[in-house]
Amino acid sequence: MPKTMTKPRTALGGLVLTAAFGLTASPALAADGTIGLSVSTLNNPFFVTLRDGAQEAAGRLGLDLVVVDAQDSVSKQVSDIEDLVTRGVDVLIVNPTDSDAVVPAVRGAIDAEIPVIAVDRGVNNVELSSFVVSDNAAGGVLAGTFICERIGAQGSVVELEGIPGVSATRDRGAGFNEAIAESCPEVEVVARQTANFNRAEGLSVMENILVAQPEIDALFAHNDEMALGALQAVESSGRDILVVGFDATDDAVGSVEDCRMGATVAQQPDQLGSQAVEIAQEIVTNGPPSEQTDVFVELRLVTNDACD
Repeated sequence: MPKTMTKPRTALGGLVLTAAFGLTASPALAADGTIGLSVSTLNNPFFVTLRDGAQEAAGRLGLDLVVVDAQDSVSKQVSDIEDLVTRGVDVLIVNPTDSDAVVPAVRGAIDAEIPVIAVDRGVNNVELSSFVVSDNAAGGVLAGTFICERIGAQGSVVELEGIPGVSATRDRGAGFNEAIAESCPEVEVVARQTANFNRAEGLSVMENILVAQPEIDALFAHNDEMALGALQAVESSGRDILVVGFDATDDAVGSVEDCRMGATVAQQPDQLGSQAVEIAQEIVTNGPPSEQTDVFVELRLVTNDACD
């Protein structure tokens, strides 16, 4: 059976759930309010679960939650946010497609005196009311350390990166590369390419890398969708390559159970969504905080000892 391993706090950030505004797990009194949630894409099971967590919390707290799907389009997300501002939502929760490109739209919401909460991915160079996030850098450390433990002091590794400009891409990559540098400095990252958090791109990018790189011991993908696409390419090639993903989607956990993937870093997207809505409810009731508050949701490494 797969197991989960919670690692201790690292210099890159906490691995524990940090309460903001004095929130507790107990249900709060119902509060009137309309919350807008702009999601980067609902074509990814991770964000579907995030939305579901937000909807559960909204129902529990008596809030009206309006969810819009950007479909991984920056222009659509900007338009969606502008529409939510025009509608006059009390709080805006945004999961950016691009942490830079959404800045003008988010600033527009703030200028309209609508508090903004970012979830899972940050918004660059903007002072938000809150940022609810898994500690992506620490998750990258978990993945990198696991790879070093499995392949040893020497070897060749591939890194499939997420969407350029997104905070999760930057932080997961930073943590992974720091772990490699510290735990197995002689291991070489022989290829580093984006596959945009997409399974089909993970497949095609990895197919090309397999042709170009005759020696690969392990692969780290910044999310499970890319990892699963890359896994398909690896299995088709007949090569023995350790694959590690990030998100612990059902498909990825199943692949770990079947000893096809080595590990996946488990986030709790339902908790990301619910925490964001709980913070929004606190803002509706008591107003926004005086400065941005960051909330970190726990991470775990899902592995399977039976595969060793």
